[in-house]
Amino acid sequence: MPRRQPDRTRGLLEIDWPLFGELCRALALKVARAYDPELVVGIAKAGVIPGAVIASILEREFTSMAVTRRGGDGMPVLVSGPPPSIRGRRVLLVDETCDTGHTLKLALNEVKGLAPAEIRTAVSFRTGAYQPDFHSFETDKAIILPWDREVIRDGVLLTRPVDA
Repeated sequence: MPRRQPDRTRGLLEIDWPLFGELCRALALKVARAYDPELVVGIAKAGVIPGAVIASILEREFTSMAVTRRGGDGMPVLVSGPPPSIRGRRVLLVDETCDTGHTLKLALNEVKGLAPAEIRTAVSFRTGAYQPDFHSFETDKAIILPWDREVIRDGVLLTRPVDA
């Protein structure tokens, strides 16, 4: 399923790989100074990338869960839930961006259902009103992430196609 188009009326901010790496490092530092997770959970697809990087920097276990947007309403739907190994552990739930908070709220609800000892949220980019526990960058612009800049279609590498 193609990703939702960014709201171009807000203006666009294109993020390259080096900047994304720096933002992941900054986010890991923020987390480490205020929280000691035992397990990092990335929300697939895009939240897995910063989640895995942060877990590696913090030297913590990493796992994922999958959420997608289906149908006309654009609301997130759970594809695969978090693992039962969450029970009784301190969890850091990571996604790449947070605007309305719908995806994080859905993921949080699923994680809470497995009775973690504690859970906090982190995102690379905060772009709306919803406030995660940690974020590395805040903007009102729509974000074009490095992995959304180029895709392969019919064997051809395309730079930021309109429907990607």
